[in-house]
Amino acid sequence: MRPDWANRNATTRTVWRVGVGLVGGLVLAAGIVMIPYPGPGWLVVFAGLAILAVEFSWAHRTLTYARSKYDAWTDWLRRQHLAVRLLILALTGVIVVATIWLLNGFALVGGWIGLDWPWLGSPLFA
Repeated sequence: MRPDWANRNATTRTVWRVGVGLVGGLVLAAGIVMIPYPGPGWLVVFAGLAILAVEFSWAHRTLTYARSKYDAWTDWLRRQHLAVRLLILALTGVIVVATIWLLNGFALVGGWIGLDWPWLGSPLFA
């Protein structure tokens, strides 16, 4: 729902719409980046979509769809054997480590503590 002040005229409606789009888009983008990492990635994605859904109907439809798929995924995961859940956890860990390495995070932190090992550096930043 648009607040009363935003409905005064076309300019305030446009300012409101652009503000909701910018804030929601930034929160959504941050959430997408955080998904593979431990923490609130999906929560931030849903928060970004909820912000966008205040003004955009496509975001409301996407939020409903994403929430149902997320619930289906977690239900499926709960029904799996412990080995499958541990494998998925391990694959997630591999993705996290690989992206930190590719983004040169290990070399950066290694430099802070005096480790200058070449294999810590990313091939993208060589």
